[in-house]
Amino acid sequence: MNDVATTRAVPRKESGRPMLTPETWISAAIERLMLYGVDSIRVDVLAKEMSVTRGSFYWHFKDRDELLRRVLKAWQDGATEALIAKFEEQHHEEPLLLVKDLLSLPFRGRAAKRAASIELAIRAWARSDETARQAVEDVDSRRIAYIAQVFSALGFGIKDARSRAFALYAYTVTESLLTGQGSEAQSTERSAFMEKMLLSVPK
Repeated sequence: MNDVATTRAVPRKESGRPMLTPETWISAAIERLMLYGVDSIRVDVLAKEMSVTRGSFYWHFKDRDELLRRVLKAWQDGATEALIAKFEEQHHEEPLLLVKDLLSLPFRGRAAKRAASIELAIRAWARSDETARQAVEDVDSRRIAYIAQVFSALGFGIKDARSRAFALYAYTVTESLLTGQGSEAQSTERSAFMEKMLLSVPK
């Protein structure tokens, strides 16, 4: 991680192309991360793919490390905070429907598959990088805490809500990663089983 610029170039349009934004570079980096892993994210490679010089990159980012931090932040915001906000807007006073919605996350077509591919790449990255590891831990904790609040809203005690939240989260992560396991009907059966188990009240 030593792509460091000593000066910042003034951004300008190149060959009639629109000037790139930080988000353009972040999106391109996420695409390479998903397809080839974190080591493939290099400034020169990204610039070549987008047919621009490296000057545009160094106008927006100090170095490659800053880009990688922004990639993690974009993932945290998009795959957790924005999703939670959307759920709250749709089902704020309907925790039962929210549980059903959460259980359906792994089965939302191409968007779900892409999100799972990005997350798998980030979790692989986290095995060898402390910053990525902390980001993953923060995301996991935030998601589980939110799901626990949903179960608390359904009347479960704190300890019970946390255990059910962990079980639901572990299920959705596993379903997202094991995409080839069983038919669509079997996936539906597993989801229904988890819903019944998670919402059952011990006698």
